[in-house]
Amino acid sequence: MAPEIPHDQPSIESPLSGERLDVLSADIADSIKDDQRTRHLTTSYLPSRREVIGVLERLSWMLFPGFNGPRTIDDGALQEHTRQLIAGVAGPLFHQIAGALRYSESSDPITFSEHCPDCDVRAREVIDNFLENIPSLRKKLSLDVQAAYDGDPAAHHTDETIFCYPGIRALWMHRVAHELYKMQVPLVPRMIAEHAHELTGIDIHPGATIGDSFFIDHGTGVVIGETTIIGNNCKVYQGVTLGARSFERDERGDLKRGTKRHPTLSDHVTVYAGATILGGDTHIGKYCVIAGGVFLTRSIEAGHTVRGPKAGVRLNENRGDIS
Repeated sequence: MAPEIPHDQPSIESPLSGERLDVLSADIADSIKDDQRTRHLTTSYLPSRREVIGVLERLSWMLFPGFNGPRTIDDGALQEHTRQLIAGVAGPLFHQIAGALRYSESSDPITFSEHCPDCDVRAREVIDNFLENIPSLRKKLSLDVQAAYDGDPAAHHTDETIFCYPGIRALWMHRVAHELYKMQVPLVPRMIAEHAHELTGIDIHPGATIGDSFFIDHGTGVVIGETTIIGNNCKVYQGVTLGARSFERDERGDLKRGTKRHPTLSDHVTVYAGATILGGDTHIGKYCVIAGGVFLTRSIEAGHTVRGPKAGVRLNENRGDIS
């Protein structure tokens, strides 16, 4: 059956002849059949990016009530309101996680047309554990909000950091994704991370471990790799990369996975704009400051400031009229 044209769009006659349409459709259909990497033709149980984003929206109502979702919540009805939110999140998230778990339960080729009872059992366990951790997750986010306010004199109130700061938006989504990542949920944490990346320009892999009271100032272009470990009370500015120095390969030439590839920042480390810190064995000690533009691939002991060569400045006199 041909797809229906939306009611708000006029019917447009194809400029192609029926014969030409037959040729093109046959070629494209053959290309789809020939490449299993880029298609799943029956996808009843395939995770949906759209559904995951919808779950995030409802989660934000629990994590930042009043800022997101209903504007008025009666104290006496708060528990019932929360109960409804949990029910609204649990169902869709269950289906997305159950679908994603097929990637670890199934052998190639993965089939998304058949029910997977084992995936359902595991998904229920994940949902229960995740929702049980919401209070501790909210506590962490409260500390992040306070860190953003304390770390930026331009902020007039903690509310402003929730409404306006991309670092807070990226961080709450990361903390949600990280909880699922720790429970070995495939795919869904990456979907969450990439949604946050699209919205904020901040790219945090869900595997990155980030301590309490973390602040990302401005944020655009920040990259934090999968095996990064960040301590408490750290701050990074725009354009910072916490990345891998190189990618090791095994005897067959394949990339080695599951190794520590990204740096570790101890407590109270500040990394200024445009700095790059690389390597799984690179450890930045407590109370270190990494100046802007530094390229660093070795460990630094606690209590040091790292600066790069000072750039030379040259002044040329303008010959035009400056009066």
